[in-house]
Amino acid sequence: MSIQWNIGYIVKKRADMNPEKNAIIFEDQPHTYNQLNEGVNKCSHLLQKMNIKKGDRVALLLMNCIEFLEVYFACAKIGAIIVPLNWRLVGGELEYQLNDCGAKAIFFHDCFLFTLDLIRGHLKIDQDKFIYIKGLNPNMPDCPDWAKNYENLIKNQPVIEPSPETQVFFNDPVAIMYTSGVTGNPKGAILSHEQTYFKNFQISTYINSQADDIVVAQMPLFHSGGLFIVTTPCLNSGMTLIMRGGFDPNELAEDIQRYKGTIVFALTTMWRMILETGKLDEVDVSSVRCVVGGGERTPPSLFEELAKRGLYMQQGFGQTENSAMMLLPKEDIKRKMGSVGKPGYFTDIWIEDSKGKPLPPGEIGEIVAKGPTVMSGYWNLPEETKAAIVNGKLFTGDLGYTDEEGYFYIVDRAKDMYRSGGENVYPAEIEKILSNHPKISTAAIIGVNDDKWGETGLALIVLSNNEIMSEKEVINFLTGKAAKYKHPKYIKFVDELPMTATMKVKKSVLKEKYKDISQNKLNN
Repeated sequence: MSIQWNIGYIVKKRADMNPEKNAIIFEDQPHTYNQLNEGVNKCSHLLQKMNIKKGDRVALLLMNCIEFLEVYFACAKIGAIIVPLNWRLVGGELEYQLNDCGAKAIFFHDCFLFTLDLIRGHLKIDQDKFIYIKGLNPNMPDCPDWAKNYENLIKNQPVIEPSPETQVFFNDPVAIMYTSGVTGNPKGAILSHEQTYFKNFQISTYINSQADDIVVAQMPLFHSGGLFIVTTPCLNSGMTLIMRGGFDPNELAEDIQRYKGTIVFALTTMWRMILETGKLDEVDVSSVRCVVGGGERTPPSLFEELAKRGLYMQQGFGQTENSAMMLLPKEDIKRKMGSVGKPGYFTDIWIEDSKGKPLPPGEIGEIVAKGPTVMSGYWNLPEETKAAIVNGKLFTGDLGYTDEEGYFYIVDRAKDMYRSGGENVYPAEIEKILSNHPKISTAAIIGVNDDKWGETGLALIVLSNNEIMSEKEVINFLTGKAAKYKHPKYIKFVDELPMTATMKVKKSVLKEKYKDISQNKLNN
């Protein structure tokens, strides 16, 4: 029998131990641990009155806000499962995820009202379970008649701890996080309370967390990094998190000085934008003792620019299925440039060949991991789960190698995936959409280096006989069918694509030919 414990105890225990300490400072408004826990408890009672039970899925289409955390911890306390939705997705993509997980309720910000209105007729969510939350922009529309206003629903709920109808156990799911699938459909990674706690411990050992630390971060809470690498470990350790509704490079730099931040989390793309503002040369960052970043390919020049300002960025490696697997120690940043570090305290990682044989240093193979931070599986996908997790071992699909000292290096990513601005992009998803265009015969997309986003997409398109098409037509066709960050930045029309004997595109050939897009200028 598993332990009767859940992630909701984080805010409960912190409220008992340090009730008046600031848990979150959101948009410069402080919220103590006691205030946060009371808001969570009110939400728990609301969910129970909405007949949300253990195992029910509750979706969140929200920008960063206190309400996101209230719903998250409230669901944890009563055993419901949150499904954070990427607010950059378009209607059809959201509809798929909501129906795939069988969401019983959705909490959404006013700025997503029109998107949700277009698809709500195709969702299996009762009308009284569309919960509207007012955002930061006063010009957004008020609550529509087909939704309920969260503020009105929550204000008269009791602040006492809820009593779940069914006990919540350590190995029960706390969240389903969708990650793009290589066949075009995203997969929902199931994360348990137990795995989440072990990730808290893992992060704490990485950053040597202290209760008096001030964490500055603006990563989105719908993302595994924002929720499970930053926010949950921060609150678990009793720290104070400086949070904004969204990312603003000027604001993040200023927050470091304003709040004397000691730990800063930001992806490589975010650091690029912050450096471009020049703000880091105007603010005092001497309070910072730890910088955690990465998320995509990071050039040595970025590490050097941050180091000039006393900021030493530690990059790591993880997936939604097993986040925070590795982190490079601060003292090794220069000596081991390009490495993602060593396995964390609660993760075993090694390199295997295609036959399952562990490989020695220097030899490239698949990165395999095991430990208590590995996901439980994929939602409603038993075959994919069996393929990904074998005898407790997670096959990441990523290729890498180790050096003689046990430091890991990433060589390539699973199934041609690339990361743009810290977001996973799977070419198969966009290729599938393009294949439906009557003018397009074949399309192949590869990731190429990009100065701003780390990587971006290059679409190589073979047109049907005698057809003529413009780049603008391609982008217009994708608009509304896939989130903008998934759109290829570069488009090239070609006469043919290199193919294997089984008629699969030889993407390795394309990657070699177009590895430096800025020099090729797509003329070759």
